[in-house]
Amino acid sequence: MMGLRILLAVLLFGFGLATVFADSSTPENVCELKNGTSCEECLKNVTCLWCITTKSCVTYPVRTILPPHALCPLNDARWGLCWMNFQILIITLSVVGGILIIAFLVCLFCCCKCENIGSSRSEAKMQRQANKLRTKQDERRAEMKQRHQEIRQKYGLSGQNPYSRFS
Repeated sequence: MMGLRILLAVLLFGFGLATVFADSSTPENVCELKNGTSCEECLKNVTCLWCITTKSCVTYPVRTILPPHALCPLNDARWGLCWMNFQILIITLSVVGGILIIAFLVCLFCCCKCENIGSSRSEAKMQRQANKLRTKQDERRAEMKQRHQEIRQKYGLSGQNPYSRFS
């Protein structure tokens, strides 16, 4: 089972590398060749960016995370989907990422808090059980002392212990 997982991981990694190397072998100006076409035609290649204002298809600048304003303004840039501009994409991903981080932190806090509450409850329960056992043990000791005292009185041994003077 473990060997199958490793084999699957190696195959996926190899397929990913093959895809990257296959995409990198395309010419640099593949996006610029689609300048006279539509947004849908331009965005069929994931390395392309469509600018609505200039109606041009350009290669996405991978060295910078966001395309520079001189290339295309964010609200006019399209990447991946023609109906979603880059600015909305960034805001949406930021909000979703923030919600996921907050949800993770809330879950983490709740789990830790519930675990602490559970452990304090179990500690309190164990303390109550220990107190009950101690009380029962004290009662048994008192009963045993009472019985021993009764036996001593019955046989006339309730006075001073005759062996106490040797100690």
